[in-house]
Amino acid sequence: MEMIRRLEPVALLVVVIGALNWGMVGLFDTNVVSDVFGGGTLTDIVYVVVGVCGLLYIPRLLESLHIGGHTPHARGA
Repeated sequence: MEMIRRLEPVALLVVVIGALNWGMVGLFDTNVVSDVFGGGTLTDIVYVVVGVCGLLYIPRLLESLHIGGHTPHARGA
């Protein structure tokens, strides 16, 4: 778990770069990852790394939204 905590800043950077790439695809119809790495296996690896980094942030997102792992509120009084 400590290793994941240490990788969080790098994972966040990769997720932000991936989000910016998809923003460019949506706004300007240009895929920077494909332009830089071509259309082969290396591009697929970049997409997988971005996806894994996004998955690493799901527990942090749930924690910040206070979903899961919390106790229900007491009723009455």
